[in-house]
Amino acid sequence: MTKADLIEEVSKVTEMTRKDSEVIVEAIFDSVVRSLRDGDKIEIRGFGSFRTRQRQPRVGRNPKTGTRVEVPAKRIPYFKPSKELKDLVNGGEDTGGHDEDGDDE
Repeated sequence: MTKADLIEEVSKVTEMTRKDSEVIVEAIFDSVVRSLRDGDKIEIRGFGSFRTRQRQPRVGRNPKTGTRVEVPAKRIPYFKPSKELKDLVNGGEDTGGHDEDGDDE
């Protein structure tokens, strides 16, 4: 699904114009980006959470030339799906209460 598909779906469900639906979808995305940039965690119950993770600086290699390149520390966005979302994606199957990283979320 693309952003345009999402806008179209919101337009159908809410019976709003495509332009109004686009404003809503853009506002949601902008809010998520702004919160992550500020270091906040976004939690949407029944769907999942968005947060950032810190990556340490490291030495990488340029794949074209093979030369060493210093890669600076940076924050990366991370999405963790809720148990409810995982169950829905898997057709309602029980995941046993643990996700792939071993905790109970």
